[in-house]
Amino acid sequence: MKSNPNLLTQVNQSQTELAPIHETNQSLSHELSKNSERFVIALHGDNQAVWDWDLDTDEVYYSPLWKSMLGFEEDELNNHLDTWKSLVHCDEQEAILEKAQNYISGRSDSFEVEMRLRHKQGYYVYIRSIALRVSKFSDSKPNRLVGYHVDISKHKRAELFAKKHTKILEMIAKGFPTSEIYTEIALMYENLYVGMRCSMLELEGDTLLHGGAPSLPQEYCDAVNGLKIGPNIGSCGTSTYTGKRVLVEDIETDPKWSAIKHVALPHGMRCCWSEPIISSTGKVLGAFGMYYNHPALPTEDESDALTSAAMLTSIVMERDHNQKRIRELAYTDELTGFSSRSCLYTNLEALIKRSSSEKSQFCLYYLDLDNFKDINDSLGHDVGDKHLQEVASRIASVGQGTHLLARLGGDEFCIIVKEATNKDTAATIAARYLDIIAKPSDVCGRKFIQTCSIGIASYPEDGTDLQSLLKAADTALYTAKDHGKNQYAFYSKVLATEAEYRFKVEQYLREAIEQQTLSLVYQTQHDLDSGKIVGVEALSRWHHPELGQVSPIQFISIAERIGMIKQLTEQVLITACTQLVAWKKQGLPSIRVAINISPNHFLDPDFVPLVSRVIAETGIAASDLELEVTETVVQTHQKNLSVFRELKTLGVSLSIDDFGTGYSSFASLKHLTVDCLKIDKYFIDDLLTDKKTQLLVSSMIEMAHNLGCKVVAEGIEEPEQAHKLKQLRCDMAQGYLFSQPCSPEEISMLVNSKIA
Repeated sequence: MKSNPNLLTQVNQSQTELAPIHETNQSLSHELSKNSERFVIALHGDNQAVWDWDLDTDEVYYSPLWKSMLGFEEDELNNHLDTWKSLVHCDEQEAILEKAQNYISGRSDSFEVEMRLRHKQGYYVYIRSIALRVSKFSDSKPNRLVGYHVDISKHKRAELFAKKHTKILEMIAKGFPTSEIYTEIALMYENLYVGMRCSMLELEGDTLLHGGAPSLPQEYCDAVNGLKIGPNIGSCGTSTYTGKRVLVEDIETDPKWSAIKHVALPHGMRCCWSEPIISSTGKVLGAFGMYYNHPALPTEDESDALTSAAMLTSIVMERDHNQKRIRELAYTDELTGFSSRSCLYTNLEALIKRSSSEKSQFCLYYLDLDNFKDINDSLGHDVGDKHLQEVASRIASVGQGTHLLARLGGDEFCIIVKEATNKDTAATIAARYLDIIAKPSDVCGRKFIQTCSIGIASYPEDGTDLQSLLKAADTALYTAKDHGKNQYAFYSKVLATEAEYRFKVEQYLREAIEQQTLSLVYQTQHDLDSGKIVGVEALSRWHHPELGQVSPIQFISIAERIGMIKQLTEQVLITACTQLVAWKKQGLPSIRVAINISPNHFLDPDFVPLVSRVIAETGIAASDLELEVTETVVQTHQKNLSVFRELKTLGVSLSIDDFGTGYSSFASLKHLTVDCLKIDKYFIDDLLTDKKTQLLVSSMIEMAHNLGCKVVAEGIEEPEQAHKLKQLRCDMAQGYLFSQPCSPEEISMLVNSKIA
């Protein structure tokens, strides 16, 4: 069953309108309540598989379509939660109810789950369930949970089928025993079609021999083993004799089964469809049989499955044909039809060898789609796969069959272009790929422009073997992405040197974080009125024996790229908080420590628990900890807002770093509760010479004060800058005028000197 796009629009609209904005704007409450009711009415009236759970009584309305999806008539199921409990798979019930309660209580922002519900005939239907909580009044707790179901069984079973199919091919390639492969093939089709039982019979001369039938009784398997084939010897005996498909709807009445039905009927087998297993040369090798416990003829899907099952089994039966089939599957990307990575390597090595002897040239293009992950994350992998197929079609149109196209996996492609014998030609072709991929696409009903980045390596100039050529193209691709994406870049030796250095730095940084050899220094923050030190900002430093002092701007971005930012942030939090507690024990007056948090880590679900744990373990007062985030995370998305609320609940102070350099400041501050804004050094540098800058800084300070925020100015280097900021009523300042970043011991002396 496909979901209704209009209904999904209503769901998204309602969820947007029901966002937590009502917590700060009570005047919208009446309208929010009406939107909830409109959503419920839309669900009930849209002929959907709807359910409506009364949280007070546990009564549940199940729509007729909801019931029919599970094979029930409208009057066959009681309208109660117990009905659902009796149908849902026992392994999933507890987790789903917990998710529902989290959503009802507000601990989570949405409810969407997948589950298995038992069909009336006994098998399970895979379901995706989406719901919205509904309240009588917008400011009261929910009293109903309303949602709808989508049958995803076909997709799920196809997914399991694909995985099992891959497993079987691996077994064939690795030389597993034939009997084990037969068992896996039978179970694969039996899992795809509920109630089906399968068998494989091998033909030796004019005799059928048992091959595999894991779900059929041993007594039956023994009875057909050694059966002589003929024009009326059951389904499989007839099929192998004629070389054609034989469909028997009812074993009990079909004359082809008259001589052997006595061995089938006692075991419940009532129909049998048989497909001859034929070799690549047309020779009959055996038969694949499908059985049900009721009279039936195959549906279109079952008919296709019977064909595919016989073909798959023929691979096992004919090892020569098997090897050919394995190569075909291994060398083709199923999604795009392009060559696979293995096929690319084989063809590239052959082309290198041929080009070496012919003294010819060619180019290898490494193409990667920009930000493709966003489509998978926001719209799902199914939509992402369809989009990849569209992109692949465009890629194929450029070379019109003359370029060797390979998909390496995900959104990465390699293209071999023989006619690209010089940079001008190579650049022209690269531009064609950029242009055609960037044409507008329709992705799930939305207009979308996909861009890509391309790295180009030339043979033999940039590499004379497979690995060096691939490495060169990959290095060039990295450069294209690093320079802003949606462009191509040629490989050069300078890029190779940079890539080697980058790799070395990444490895050294990984070791430094793991071994905790990075250090912290602290820069003081001063109250502009009193001159007192009121806080410090913790700053990471990395000195490496070979690299020397590495800039924080460089190593922090590297830590984000290699996935080490979480570990680094945890170390900084623990070290800085522990140090602040130590200063207090030394008798220093209360000051605050500010720590800059990476945008990537700030929105990590583990971040708030980490902060809570560090506060508890170090003993720091939560109000003495200030977390600085840049404007890139200050968006009005619900997820971002909830992180801010959770941190404020802990008692932590929040600061917006580099304020004024982003584009979202004012829109975001409307929805956030922050304690401090930090004006970037970019403005301070021109404060004394540019009237526009003075006006902007003055406006930012006034706005911050009106919003109840303190203001810190960064990068103060001249007394006149501090004086001007004091005139503009700025609260605090930091910079080289007051102190450079210092060691903990130097901070102690500075604070003590201010006291004296």
